[in-house]
Amino acid sequence: MIEVRSNPCSACPYRCDVPSGVWSYEEYEKLRDYDNPTMDQPFAYFACHATPEHLCSGWAVVHTSRGHEYDLLSLRMIGYPDIPATTVELFSSGNQAADHGQAEIEEPSTAALETADRLVRKYPRLQR
Repeated sequence: MIEVRSNPCSACPYRCDVPSGVWSYEEYEKLRDYDNPTMDQPFAYFACHATPEHLCSGWAVVHTSRGHEYDLLSLRMIGYPDIPATTVELFSSGNQAADHGQAEIEEPSTAALETADRLVRKYPRLQR
């Protein structure tokens, strides 16, 4: 069974401390669909961008803390993996994370550009 990453990666789109504009518009847009009622969500789980062999920790924590422990359809389909607690500050929804991430997409800050460059150097498959 695929496991949830132990903590959100340093560039997780759900982290409040990650600069806006690191990921593409489309990547941020994917986060919104997981805020939908369970039966209207994507079947696909959201893998970590840095370590795709794991589920995204930010995604799993944010979307299982909305009132029902397993309200993510994709987690139901893969058998409810353990979701480690985190001390990292996360947005409270996919919509909030996407709004933040897309806010500076057209003119990303130096911090966002440096974060994206670091990711591409470490993980060439992420190159846009």
